[in-house]
Amino acid sequence: MRTAYSVSTVRAAEQELMARLPEGTLMQRAAAGLAAACAELLGRVYGSRVVLLVGSGDNGGDALYAGARLARRGAGVVAVLLSPERVHQGGLAALRRAGGRVSADAPRDLAWADLVVDGIVGIGGRGGLRPEAAELARAARESAPVVAVDLPSGVDADSGEVHGDAVRADLTVTFGAYKPGLLIDPARERAGALRLVDIGLTLPAEADIEALQHADVAELLPYPAPESDKYRRGVVGVVAGSARYPGAAVLAVAGALRGGAGAVRYVGPAADAVLARFPETLVHAGPPDKAGRVQSWVIGPGLGDESDALEDVLASDVPVLVDADGLRFLTPERARARSAPTLLTPHAGEAAALLGRGREEVEAARLESVRELARRYAATVLLKGSTTLVAAESGPVRVNPTGTGWLATAGSGDVLSGVTGSLLAAGLPARDAGSVGAYLHGLAARRAAGPDGAPITAIEVAGHLPAAWRDVTV
Repeated sequence: MRTAYSVSTVRAAEQELMARLPEGTLMQRAAAGLAAACAELLGRVYGSRVVLLVGSGDNGGDALYAGARLARRGAGVVAVLLSPERVHQGGLAALRRAGGRVSADAPRDLAWADLVVDGIVGIGGRGGLRPEAAELARAARESAPVVAVDLPSGVDADSGEVHGDAVRADLTVTFGAYKPGLLIDPARERAGALRLVDIGLTLPAEADIEALQHADVAELLPYPAPESDKYRRGVVGVVAGSARYPGAAVLAVAGALRGGAGAVRYVGPAADAVLARFPETLVHAGPPDKAGRVQSWVIGPGLGDESDALEDVLASDVPVLVDADGLRFLTPERARARSAPTLLTPHAGEAAALLGRGREEVEAARLESVRELARRYAATVLLKGSTTLVAAESGPVRVNPTGTGWLATAGSGDVLSGVTGSLLAAGLPARDAGSVGAYLHGLAARRAAGPDGAPITAIEVAGHLPAAWRDVTV
């Protein structure tokens, strides 16, 4: 599992470690890891041209010491000092001793660079880049690959928010621990590939952010035992679709069946369309509490203005997933009154409506938004988007690493609801069900799009869900 920690947690761990080590040891460990990553990206260090964008403080010091190591291996290293009066003196002296120099013409040096190292602002930075730094960052991007030191300058390390100009890196080399902003958009897309350098920090057992990996998902996936029957595997109730949107019911049922449900009970007006595609579905005219035994409910995809069933589903004593149109009729009071788990799966626009703010605000502050929704509704919340986040009222927020832009297609959210509902029915806690569901959904979309990427439909994503399971379990 990939974990990320807040700036305050990382700072505390650094202070504790530095108290036990000779002065400068931690910076040298960071610089060694940074230099190694730069050398690997360059391929051939000797004769290469490296430009360091150096701000004040330790972040600039890391860049300077790494530059000194590269210079000793034969690279031509030039430092552009953004704050000469506050530059890290030890790092600058080391660079000069190794044969590096201070730039007298930054535009010219950047134009000839084979690699640019962003050491402008560290993890304590707030707000976007200042105009001079922003201009250098743009010039760097146009001339050579960019390696960010700890995180791209101009992004918020704790939240992933970007307020103003920020560096766009090809590789970010981070020290001691991942920071939340490296895993969450809009900052994540500016980080490029990530490399973690272990500098010996001792961190708390519970992180601020978690990203499941294959092994974690494989451990959580529910597998049928020899004695399993359809009820032990989990029966999902799906309340979806309408006369106007019958396809939403088909897609949600497809996700539930392909997600591993033992059976699906469908309640709604699209029974004919559902049975035509999936004859194994158990259909009922409603209301939901008369449909028969279920271990979870999924309600909302394509409901339109049909809200009567929501009260019935929320009154049940099984986990409930509320998506799409179902969210329009949900209030914090109705959600908080439930004793069984509730999982909400909004996209940014639906989350904005639930929070009473603009969509742009949600997209710019995804982490804060998903946490606020979880608190306000006393629920687990899966916020869909460029980085899908899953938050409960307490504990680490989960970040899904398998998403792809090809999921931005009509109906893909309906499939995700069905998949996640099947995991709830199998007994997974809401946070695990949301995290695993998003992971499998993303893998299926990548399978459907193929290695070169191609437009896909939601039903194609559903069809690749068994393949997604195999990807995890190989």
